Amino acid sequence: MGVSPDKPAALKKFQEQFELPFTFLSDSEKKLAHALGVVKEKNMYGKKVMGIERSTFVIGPDGKIEQEFRGVKAEGHANEVLCALK
Repeated sequence: MGVSPDKPAALKKFQEQFELPFTFLSDSEKKLAHALGVVKEKNMYGKKVMGIERSTFVIGPDGKIEQEFRGVKAEGHANEVLCALK
């Protein structure tokens, strides 16, 4: 499952464009992002802004976070998570 502060229509378009086989949830008010501590100060073109730190959370059957990956880069990350799940 993916979570993003983008609006549902934008998430649907992104999902369709890249043929992603999982559900996206919109966190437009960033409530979940704040709860998970992924809203961070970032540097964008020399200017400090608040943004979302790309992160992955492995949730166990009991609904608790079992593992966290913070500040990830998209390339190669899926394999990193799959290896950790083995």
